[in-house]
Amino acid sequence: MEEQVGADSIVASGLVKRFGSVTAVDGVSLRVREGEFFGFLGPNGAGKSTTIKLLCGLLRPTVGVIQVAGFDLARQPLEVKRHIGVLPEDANLYERLSAEEFLVFAARMYGLSLAEAQRRTADLLELMELTENKDKLIVDYSMGMKKKTALAAALIHRPRVLFLDEPFNGIDTISVRAIRNVLHQLTEGGTTIFFSTHVMEVAERLCTRVAVINHGRIAGEGTITELREQMAAEGDSTLEDIFLKLVDARAGDEMLDWL
Repeated sequence: MEEQVGADSIVASGLVKRFGSVTAVDGVSLRVREGEFFGFLGPNGAGKSTTIKLLCGLLRPTVGVIQVAGFDLARQPLEVKRHIGVLPEDANLYERLSAEEFLVFAARMYGLSLAEAQRRTADLLELMELTENKDKLIVDYSMGMKKKTALAAALIHRPRVLFLDEPFNGIDTISVRAIRNVLHQLTEGGTTIFFSTHVMEVAERLCTRVAVINHGRIAGEGTITELREQMAAEGDSTLEDIFLKLVDARAGDEMLDWL
């Protein structure tokens, strides 16, 4: 069957996730189009990471339906996982391997031939500016180099949908720029990117659309222009201004007044 350009890459309907008496995700519904750079924003504990784990199949929803890359996650979990790449917030790498060894291993796990695994590994090491350090053990890498290695592993099988959970946390400006450039190239090639971040400036620069989650529910969704209209915000309002309005920062303001 021919793939539709601009079709929905991610569809979530009525997602709920409960952990005992705690509801971490409460009725989330989303649609993300093919080739979009979709930002998923929210304060700590809002449900961002839980939602991403649900969409990747790492957690099962209590209620709700998920489709990714045209496949139903509940009925076709392996097909979904063949077509996605995931960079979790805390990427656990095999640190006693070199970056080159780790990427070849990841490629082979996805079923690539050894020759193809080696070719893609070489291409990604160059893209991530890791070629000079490809033989160094990952345990000796900086945080930025580890993030780039983990991102390369998530891309090794050329996924149609890429999930990134706080990809810029704890890394230097040079690494942020390198990763940002790679992500731009991916969306230009049709890859869908769904990523969470606390860095509003990065989200504003990169994302075609965003959704804001608060207390497990979607508080707002759309382009920056659409969110300004929803919030009746000023024309020059930044994404940070809109975000703070959506999550209601009054409690934080009261604490600053007290200090």
